[in-house]
Amino acid sequence: MKTSLRLISAAVLFSCSLLAQADIKLGDKLPVSPAVKVGKLPNGLTYYIQKNARPEKRLELRLVVKAGSILEDEDQRGLAHFTEHMAFNGSTNFKKNELISYLQSIGVRFGADLNAYTSFDETVYMLPIPTDKKENVETGFQVLEDWAHGVAFKDDAIESERGVVLEEERQGKGAMDRINKVLYPKLLNGSRYANRLPIGKVEVLRNFKPEAIRRFYRDWYRPDLMAVIAVGDIEPAEAEKLIQAHFGRLKNPAKPRARLYAKVPTYSKPEGVVITDPEAGGNAVMIRYPIFAKAEGQTYGDYRAKLIEGLYTGMLNQRIAELTQQANPPFLFGGAAMDQVVSGYHAFNTRAVLGKDGALPAITALLQEEQRARQFGFSAEELERGKKRILRGIERQYLEREKSESGAFVSEYTRNFLTQETMSGIEHEYNITNELVPKIALEEVNAAYRKAVPAQKNKLVVYTGASKAQAALPTSAELLATAAAAEKQTLAAHEEKQLASQLMEAAPQGGSIVSESVNAKLGTTELVLGNGVKVVLKPSDFKNDQVQLGGARFGGQSLYGVADVQNARYASSIVGQMGVKNLSPLDLNKVLAGKTARVSLNIGELSEFVSGGSGSADIETMLQLVYLGMTQPRRDEALFQAFIGRQKEIAGNSQAVPEVSFMNAFVKTMFNDNPLAPGLPKPEDFDKVQLDRVLEIYRERFASARGFTFNLVGSFDVEKVKPLLASYLGTLPAGEIVSEFKDRGVRPVRGVVKREVLKGKEQKSLVMLTFAGDAEYSPEAQLRLQALMEVLNIKVNEVLREQKGLIYSGGFHGALHKQPYGAYSITLNLPCGPDNVDKVVAAALEEIRKVQENGPEAADLAKVKEGWSKGDLRAMRENGHWLSHLQAVQQDGRDPEAILTRVARGNAVTAQDVQATAKRYLDLENYVQMVLKPEPKAGE
Repeated sequence: MKTSLRLISAAVLFSCSLLAQADIKLGDKLPVSPAVKVGKLPNGLTYYIQKNARPEKRLELRLVVKAGSILEDEDQRGLAHFTEHMAFNGSTNFKKNELISYLQSIGVRFGADLNAYTSFDETVYMLPIPTDKKENVETGFQVLEDWAHGVAFKDDAIESERGVVLEEERQGKGAMDRINKVLYPKLLNGSRYANRLPIGKVEVLRNFKPEAIRRFYRDWYRPDLMAVIAVGDIEPAEAEKLIQAHFGRLKNPAKPRARLYAKVPTYSKPEGVVITDPEAGGNAVMIRYPIFAKAEGQTYGDYRAKLIEGLYTGMLNQRIAELTQQANPPFLFGGAAMDQVVSGYHAFNTRAVLGKDGALPAITALLQEEQRARQFGFSAEELERGKKRILRGIERQYLEREKSESGAFVSEYTRNFLTQETMSGIEHEYNITNELVPKIALEEVNAAYRKAVPAQKNKLVVYTGASKAQAALPTSAELLATAAAAEKQTLAAHEEKQLASQLMEAAPQGGSIVSESVNAKLGTTELVLGNGVKVVLKPSDFKNDQVQLGGARFGGQSLYGVADVQNARYASSIVGQMGVKNLSPLDLNKVLAGKTARVSLNIGELSEFVSGGSGSADIETMLQLVYLGMTQPRRDEALFQAFIGRQKEIAGNSQAVPEVSFMNAFVKTMFNDNPLAPGLPKPEDFDKVQLDRVLEIYRERFASARGFTFNLVGSFDVEKVKPLLASYLGTLPAGEIVSEFKDRGVRPVRGVVKREVLKGKEQKSLVMLTFAGDAEYSPEAQLRLQALMEVLNIKVNEVLREQKGLIYSGGFHGALHKQPYGAYSITLNLPCGPDNVDKVVAAALEEIRKVQENGPEAADLAKVKEGWSKGDLRAMRENGHWLSHLQAVQQDGRDPEAILTRVARGNAVTAQDVQATAKRYLDLENYVQMVLKPEPKAGE
């Protein structure tokens, strides 16, 4: 800890000394944060080391390799990604499957913690290590070393993994994949990147010779293309010594191949592109401006330019959002951004998801808004709001500088190695941002925007969507003609709406606190306010600028019958889209510029609930939003019509997606076509929604706060928030109201029910087994069920994936429920090939039977418990975990202090408990088996 404090103090002094100079010299290079030690071994391997306290007793390790799919030879298409898979399938010090098993035994979860990814230009291996035992740390560095130069690539392991990788490729197939395979060559303008998607070519994956992947590993996994990153609970000197010991002996090839960095040419002419697919789940347009090469900025001037880019992009996005606030908007959603196309190349892009009127009105609206900003510029008011948001954002990061997670630093240093992104440290960035932002002038923001988003240039205008869209499909020529015409039209300047400077002129008066009690063990204080509302306070030091709010009361949609199903289901969503008082959601966004506060009010199935969050300085603003949301919901016919139109379009488009048809069939099958069962929306559902009834239902559930219990968790002072709670929550109306849910009798089907759904073009399937029925809820029973799920998921990975090669991913999830009646629900999802459906089902049922007959393997249950122990250590330092627990106490009647004994109760779960749980809930005479298969081809 002393070392960390010295580093932080040094960083602050370092930053302040620079700013103490008369002026920032924009041509000077940004410094490197003194908190991170950066070095290079004689063999060229780069390393980054930083001691960091969050999360406790945990070290984040990364092996970053500047080798991705762009480097593949023609007979290696997909083998960069395959190499990543092989790193987990045998190495110098770990036999096949030993690595994952070992890491699980020390509490590292496969997928959630241990993972890797492959992209065009890099492969990154992620390894979080618990540091409670010294040997864990040493083994962690050994794992990284094995990945760097010790992967075995045995013939039998390669053959075994082919099935897994091919299933991953199969799982990614669908409309979006088919569209992207046409779109990417256009977006990447014919560059090598367009022909080197990381998943590769199926023909290569099926047929490559083992020597091809070994050649890729030999050529590109070499120290001069590698970085090792270690951030967390470790002394820098110790980490450096381990890096030198494990990686100092790595050698580069005698004749290394040149590392290729592919170029992306800019567009030589405008082009319209139309790509359709019968299974597309939505329609969209994209306008891409010319691609340009751009290295990551290294100077103060570059940093300032990035701030300016953020300002004009944010202001343009605000204007684009305003276009959706009409009864018949030109598109459903839209946005703009300066995107990194691939490493070293950028382009400005504008996108929109289309409504019923199709592509041409959307293109016109987007380009007119961009042209309006070019012609007239942005306003001083818009710029001021943008500056407030940037300054508040950097302030929040600065306030959390001592509570930042190691993962955030690791990501920053990964980007530095791959793209040379600067890493000055938040202390320095906070200081220079506060120095630079106030001095940015409107004229230079407007000039920078005009340069970045030029008119009449060689743009790519793209339409992607369904083959049979509601609006007529555009042609390529129509896309270009519409874009050209939009930029030539005469426009009026953007009008700035005058708004109040604050949400409420004065706080409500008359609230009081009538009782107060303290739970010293939990560190909570419970208040009862004068109107009967309860508030539980849990101040914490987990974060310096985070406060989370949750409130709930039973009732919800369950109180409404079949005639009101849709009105009740969408009431809170619709009202949330209309704003409060006389302010629309976009108006609220403007009024709250520079503040961190959000609130949503929702009518759920069995309860209505309030959720929110704020910075420590903005708690009052958050409570004002709660007060206004409950007392002054806003009526807006245009925004209501926009919501209905948007949802109808989304629901209608989604019907073409095979998985949506599958889920609709599942709900109908599982609940005997009960109209009250929660299902995916259909377009006709929204014809039944009426604005007046929506507002009536919303007010029926929120006009009274009687029965509500709120929980406030985070960085606040109890004595300082008490008057605010009394004022804003204690003055809420609290008239008579039904505060119990109603059991509407929705029950799952009984017996074994099997159904196939034939939908989709691709040769892919989805197996879903669901076990459901009555059960008595208890926290202990829930723990035992969770243990069963995790034990079975270990077997799904070991047997169905690694041994049999039948799947890439999938697994069990399940829970017990106390409301509206005691019940359990367990689902197993297994994407696979159509020819393997029967094998997958048989293998899954066999693993269930093994646990029922023999109980779990001792090693598997030990892994689960170790994962719980490590996870609980992290969770107990998270505000969200405490908020969820406090809400569960009130909703489920749990013991408030059960959170303190979670590890002990988890360790008390026995193999006999898990076996009995498997017999009780995985009843092989009572489940629903749903299988999605592709449609028969013509003539079959």
